[in-house]
Amino acid sequence: MKKTLLLAPLMLFLLLVGCKKIDELLTFYVDDMQNVRIPANFPIGSLGILAPVPVTTRSDETFRNNNTSADKVKDVSLNKLTLTITDPAGQNFDFLQKIELFISTDANDQIRLAYLDQVPRGVTSFELTSTNAKLDKYLKSPTYTLTTKAQLAQPISRDVTVRADSRFKVTADPL
Repeated sequence: MKKTLLLAPLMLFLLLVGCKKIDELLTFYVDDMQNVRIPANFPIGSLGILAPVPVTTRSDETFRNNNTSADKVKDVSLNKLTLTITDPAGQNFDFLQKIELFISTDANDQIRLAYLDQVPRGVTSFELTSTNAKLDKYLKSPTYTLTTKAQLAQPISRDVTVRADSRFKVTADPL
């Protein structure tokens, strides 16, 4: 009887650790990159919407490469989103005060993906804060749309191109 009482917690511990290891084996990342253009005539001081960016996903290919399929994906979240100025050379983000990115598959299901309420000064690249939203249906879809809302702190003399590097964490179901 004493051995059974001692073995029960050990078995529970092994089961929990084993499940975590299985989840780690079934977790992979999907990287994506898009360019967003901020026009020189963009309004200053208020939160304005930039042109939406349609994205064709390569998710099915990534799922296949990780020995799974869209119907087995059980959890998708944004792991990292970094913005980097690619043009003009030497430009930093001092002009930008606030930024929000939204994701949608149609006009009715737009959700906030990531944001930064105070953009750091003097940098050419920074990471946004993820909302930790559940993104399964967006990454399983053949296309989705990224919409950016930005608030400029000062005018820009020419268009600025910003690269958005996103990394999605995907966990699949083994069955």
